[in-house]
Amino acid sequence: MAETEHKSLLDLIAKVENAKAGQKARGPVELPVVPAAPPKSLQLPLWPEPVRGVPNSVLRSALFGAIKRGKRAYQDAVKKASVDGVTVVHSGPQLDQADLDVWEQCLHLARTGGLGLEIRFTAHGFLKAIGRGTGKSQHEWLKTVLRRLMTSLVELEDGKKAYAGQLVHHWARDDETGHHCIEINPKIASMYGNDGWTQIEWQQRQTLKKHPLAQWLHGFYSTHATPYPYKVETLHQLCGSEAERLDHYREKLRKALDEVSDATGWAWEIDDADLVHIRKTATGSQARHIIRRRINAPKS
Repeated sequence: MAETEHKSLLDLIAKVENAKAGQKARGPVELPVVPAAPPKSLQLPLWPEPVRGVPNSVLRSALFGAIKRGKRAYQDAVKKASVDGVTVVHSGPQLDQADLDVWEQCLHLARTGGLGLEIRFTAHGFLKAIGRGTGKSQHEWLKTVLRRLMTSLVELEDGKKAYAGQLVHHWARDDETGHHCIEINPKIASMYGNDGWTQIEWQQRQTLKKHPLAQWLHGFYSTHATPYPYKVETLHQLCGSEAERLDHYREKLRKALDEVSDATGWAWEIDDADLVHIRKTATGSQARHIIRRRINAPKS
């Protein structure tokens, strides 16, 4: 090998060795950070304006009870009465049907405002939307309810659907402007799916305002496309009634069923076995559910 070529080869080897030494001094090579893909957005169903979309597990339990206004008991991991297949555990101030009005409106705003995002509204507009007055006392009442919802922790299970968290994840207000800001936990969407929720006819519910048992019955039976009979005693438990005697509750139940019938056109009767029968016309979505259930039913 010629002297010049030999020298060039030695120079090349030296450069390679120097490069390796320099790399060791600098440490390991840092690869570029690739940002993680954003989590899949969770969205509530986009129900129409005249209805409110509510998880069946809430409407088929005593979470929002048919109770009177007044002082609330504080509940610590209380398992609420519910239908078979549904489990509801509640920690926080006891909740009533007026609280449900507010929560339904919060969900209504969240369906377009976005889960996990700040949703802003005026107290005046919110109160009008739920059929309440807009005076100072009602503004204070709304603050109280939003506080109850934010401090309420629920554990919901409905078949394979489950959620554990607050009913309102975040709430803030500006007393000078009257603006409020709420946030709904995106994971509440897991309780909806194709068949885990019901569209509540809002105008019918508003007609029953100040009649908590009638409102509870309206929500409960709205979740049933073809209601099957329930014992009076079972409904007494499921609605969280404060009536201690069943005969007193039965009297209130008859009156409430009349009120629901006037608002909806549903027919009812209590038979000799103390079973409550409701006859109603299924909504469009419920009728489709019945058809799907019949199509998918195992052939005998």
